[in-house]
Amino acid sequence: MDVTVSELIVKFMQRLGIDTIFGMPGAHILPVYDSLYDSPIQSVLVKHEQGAAFMAGGYARASGRIGACITTAGPGATNLVTGIANAYADKLPVLVITGETSTHIFGKGGLQESSGEGGSIDQITLFKGITRYNRIVERTDYLAQTLNRAARILLSPNPGPVLLSFPFNVQSEWVDESILDEIVTSRSERRLNGASLSTSTIAEKLLAANYPVIVAGHGAIRSGAQQQLTQLSEQLAIPVASSLKAKGVIDEQSPLALGSLGVTSSGHAYKYLVEHADLILFLGASFNERTSYLWERQLLGSRTLIQIDNDPEQLSKVFQADIAVQGEINEVLHDLLQRLDGKSRNGGVIRGLVEQLKGDENNDYAIFQSGFSLVRRFFTELESHFPRDAVVFDDNIIFAQNFFQVSSANRYHPNSGVSSLGHAIPAAIGARFAETKPTFAILGDGGFQMCCMELMTAVNYQIPINVVLFNNSTMGLIRKNQHQHYQGRYINCDFINPDFAALARSFGIHYRKLQSEEDVAQMFVEDDLRGGINLIEMVIDKDKFPNYSSRR
Repeated sequence: MDVTVSELIVKFMQRLGIDTIFGMPGAHILPVYDSLYDSPIQSVLVKHEQGAAFMAGGYARASGRIGACITTAGPGATNLVTGIANAYADKLPVLVITGETSTHIFGKGGLQESSGEGGSIDQITLFKGITRYNRIVERTDYLAQTLNRAARILLSPNPGPVLLSFPFNVQSEWVDESILDEIVTSRSERRLNGASLSTSTIAEKLLAANYPVIVAGHGAIRSGAQQQLTQLSEQLAIPVASSLKAKGVIDEQSPLALGSLGVTSSGHAYKYLVEHADLILFLGASFNERTSYLWERQLLGSRTLIQIDNDPEQLSKVFQADIAVQGEINEVLHDLLQRLDGKSRNGGVIRGLVEQLKGDENNDYAIFQSGFSLVRRFFTELESHFPRDAVVFDDNIIFAQNFFQVSSANRYHPNSGVSSLGHAIPAAIGARFAETKPTFAILGDGGFQMCCMELMTAVNYQIPINVVLFNNSTMGLIRKNQHQHYQGRYINCDFINPDFAALARSFGIHYRKLQSEEDVAQMFVEDDLRGGINLIEMVIDKDKFPNYSSRR
């Protein structure tokens, strides 16, 4: 049966399991929008295309499924750049559909033309470095190959954004719907070849180590390895430190949880690694700048290093591992546990050491020696009232990294990719379209003013969300750096905020201001944090800073 290309695009998305697409229409993409009209895919109108990209990324992060966004040509596409860069950094499967001027006017100066011809914007070059694949589809004779490559990337173990741009006239051309049968739109099953891996040697080294430690990254969460990781940790009494993105890979209230490792985190994990560890097992951790304390040599020292990752590019990228294994982490751990054959050891000494480290209130490595009691109380109440099924998107990061003990039943999503301001609110909205779980967006007042209009998207679609706004009337990180490294010569960091209560009223959403710990406790009892749209303002002192240096 013949269908238009615009209809085929929508059917392609349906086969990929896409049920929601975020975007903003324009003249050059209206044929696809018209085909969406009769489809089961929900089309969500955003306030800015950047918000659409962040929502698609938030949807993908929360669900593990493919996120999607759609815009028109020219500025519709260019407004996506930061959001797509964020998805690229986080290896998120995001399908981007954009319109384009008709092919017969390429190079003639068409309105919003992005073909790269005749001095127009070259969209392919613009997105080349932030997508795994992007193409302007000028003809239909290679459409099947293009869609097939897009699907393979989106469904791969290490995905990333894919951008397909369709000229206006091509969207209306007719093609045979059967070409969809040539496209693989399901993930292939893969099996672990246990004999080819070094799991026997890893088991021997773990049993022989005096003070082993696991550093788990987001790759362990992506592979669904939380259960195997917890079992391995408890069976062999191995403490677990996580990267920032992997908070919650093991319940952080576990007696073997060291919290997250990184320059903006508490010093428990750092102190264990530097002063005690003799073997480090890296699971899906890239050991990036944050986690590695700017690749500090004493973290690794003369220790035995074992690295497991499904991405061959990550193996020995930063350090030379003694044993490096490429494979799905959950499968490798399953094989490792079988080879351990129930062996365990007395972990009393290690458990006691971890307890001692976590109980040391005068830890020299800690970055919050005092202060911020209001923020601490907020995260304590969040843990208590939402012990499971909470979804947290966090642009601020530093408070949660130190004060929020994430349970293995919750999900914490820090904005650690390109660390763009204005991410948390649209990403959390996108996630809420994927899963009906209590959702929090945490950010500062500077970032809030970059993305606050997307709250009206939540209002328009009645999407419950809790926005936690830290108000200190400054760009906190910039002010901290200028305080530490530039003799307090503050420039372009302070500003005047709007009346957030009045702003919430104009949005038609609930507002709460937190000025004391009693206010925090009262909010968690009285406010509808599961089914409401809430703006929560928390006032903090702009001249109190965490005790760490960016060391640039």
